[in-house]
Amino acid sequence: MSSETHRAIQAVWSMESARVIAGLARIVRDVGLAEELAQDALVAALEQWPQQGIPNNPAAWLTAAAKHRAINGLRRGRMQERKHGELGYELEAEHEPERLISQLEAAMDDDVGDDRLRLIFTACHPVLSTEARVALTLRLLGGLTIDEIARAFLVAEPTIAQRIVRAKRTLAEKHVAYEVPRGEELSARLASVLEVVYLIFNEGYSASAGDDCMRPALVEEALRLGRVLAGLAPEEPEVHGLVALMELNASRSAARTNAAGEPILLLAQDRGRWDQILIRRGLDALARAEALGREPGPYVLQAGITACHARARTPEETDWQRIASLYAELGALTKSPVVELNRAVAVSMTEGPAAGLALADALLSEPALRHYHLLPSARAEFLEKLGRFAEARSEFERAALMTQNARQRERLLQRARSCGSS
Repeated sequence: MSSETHRAIQAVWSMESARVIAGLARIVRDVGLAEELAQDALVAALEQWPQQGIPNNPAAWLTAAAKHRAINGLRRGRMQERKHGELGYELEAEHEPERLISQLEAAMDDDVGDDRLRLIFTACHPVLSTEARVALTLRLLGGLTIDEIARAFLVAEPTIAQRIVRAKRTLAEKHVAYEVPRGEELSARLASVLEVVYLIFNEGYSASAGDDCMRPALVEEALRLGRVLAGLAPEEPEVHGLVALMELNASRSAARTNAAGEPILLLAQDRGRWDQILIRRGLDALARAEALGREPGPYVLQAGITACHARARTPEETDWQRIASLYAELGALTKSPVVELNRAVAVSMTEGPAAGLALADALLSEPALRHYHLLPSARAEFLEKLGRFAEARSEFERAALMTQNARQRERLLQRARSCGSS
């Protein structure tokens, strides 16, 4: 097989696998089985397309191939026992195979627009651990290989594989319904979905470990998932809020590191390198969220904060007072000490470093921030501005010991070495 054909097949799989798996899962009611059937279709494509050529509609070809394998499996009885109780069809045993085949053939021809939405809600079900939700989402909806997920999160490949296997087994054992929840359950489940997408984005935007500040592939995948979710759930303001937050943050990607890969802080970034297309998309998404007329949730509020930076042509034009106000509103909603630390930074920009330090010092006893490197880092910034250089140096060094990211560690140590020299 030529490398060009192989790349083309992989590109098609990356774009279309979620739709194929989602359509199958709607019928067989088993995410694991749906993925197996889709993988069978991919194998068939790898075998046939190099000789026959890539079809005009590759996604339809993959779906049809997976459907035929599902039907053949039913005819051979391969799935009959496994799915007899799980499919939930009230059928007499002696008529089950042919009637299942008939229903499967009809259902696979239906164009059900929210299949992927069902798949997102299934993969992000709270019955799974956060780590399992992230891995399964990237596998089923992102089309990433186990190796790619492992490398993205700097986790051993067998660990990711085990998480995915256990996740699919748990969904089956807990009889998790393959559906979009309704009513009050929707809000709770939606929060889980958005959390997973944002976790993927954050790990890409600010890598928690390793040698690089960013992992662009994860940023792109989170943006793609967010945009898909916004199209599938257009009446949910928090979905648009999350998309806005990610688009606006991602707009700064090119300016966040120098040629050597070292991080550049927000106020020192070259704003001419910010992506104006992503900024416009982010502001449009925020406007859609606000136009729905509901009380802003945490993602809408965070997007509002990020929009203040995006709208400022220079650091001096930043509306820090509004940012501090939005952080106060966000803190009242989330009760998060991390949000309070961010508010301390915003307050320091309007009321001075002493005011920011007082707020940061009040967080020193917070258990959640005990190993959070940004707390001593923020305190160091305040102390340096106040001329308390020895204390600032110590805090920069303490922050460097806490981070697992090599680039961040070197930047903090550099700040410690230069503290007071300017």
